[in-house]
Amino acid sequence: MSALVLGHKNPDTDSIVSALAATNLYRGRGFDVKAVAQGTPAPETAFVLERFKLQAPEVVTSVAGQEVYLVDFSDLAQAPADFAEAKLLGIIDHHKLGDVTSDSPVECFIWPVGCSNTVIKMLHDYYKVAIDPALAGAMLCAILSDTVLFKSPTCTEQDKQAAYDLAKIAGIEDLQALGMEMFKAKSNLAGATPRDLIFRDFKDFDMSGSKVGIGQLELVSLDLITPELKAQLKDELAKVKGEGRHSALLVLTDIMEEGSELLLVSDDADKVAGALKATVSDKIWLPGVMSRKKQVVPFLEQAFKA
Repeated sequence: MSALVLGHKNPDTDSIVSALAATNLYRGRGFDVKAVAQGTPAPETAFVLERFKLQAPEVVTSVAGQEVYLVDFSDLAQAPADFAEAKLLGIIDHHKLGDVTSDSPVECFIWPVGCSNTVIKMLHDYYKVAIDPALAGAMLCAILSDTVLFKSPTCTEQDKQAAYDLAKIAGIEDLQALGMEMFKAKSNLAGATPRDLIFRDFKDFDMSGSKVGIGQLELVSLDLITPELKAQLKDELAKVKGEGRHSALLVLTDIMEEGSELLLVSDDADKVAGALKATVSDKIWLPGVMSRKKQVVPFLEQAFKA
């Protein structure tokens, strides 16, 4: 039975492409693996897969009795419910070390860069495994997505170099044009319910015993969010909070303005907003905030420890 290469719940482009790219890496090293995902592709990811004619990974909800490699996460809250019944073989990630554990040694690569595909590209180089043009194009898109066209504070020189190297393999000359195509696809709200939008890129975190859910919706302009839609998002966010969470947040990121508006429902809204150097109001604007990983989660975790 093939080992599974699995990304987090509510998968974004990095998560799904990481599963495909890590599968290529592991197979190149002689391992029997297959890429899977915990959900179907969101609009941006669907654009990337179609653009480079790649197949979306099979969707799985159970991993009991399976051998598993994790990509783009290491938090139990983002794993399948029966993950404790699986055998963890390895992790490739660019987030903080989470709370997964193992009963035997694992191969673990967690580097402080802007995208998991940057790590995977460097591992391809290290193990001398080839990347075909289609996969290289998708990996490039994942880096452009996670670093928000290199604008995110999480972006490093390693991310830029990996992107340029992948662009050369894929035959892509204009990275900005590709990135804008991708973000226009990501900004497509047509047919999506408020809940769909909240969970398009949503992660739960255990913050000192409190469950905090944080969604992020990146758009080319927040003008796409009408007053009516914003009211619907707030109402749905209250329902999401009511599903056993201390707090539910939706970070609405304006890619061009390079900042985010925060929608918040919480048992202690002042503490949450204060952790982000904001105050509770009808409109909570967070200037310069582009990254949930670097500019939101660490400050909330510190606040919940206090």
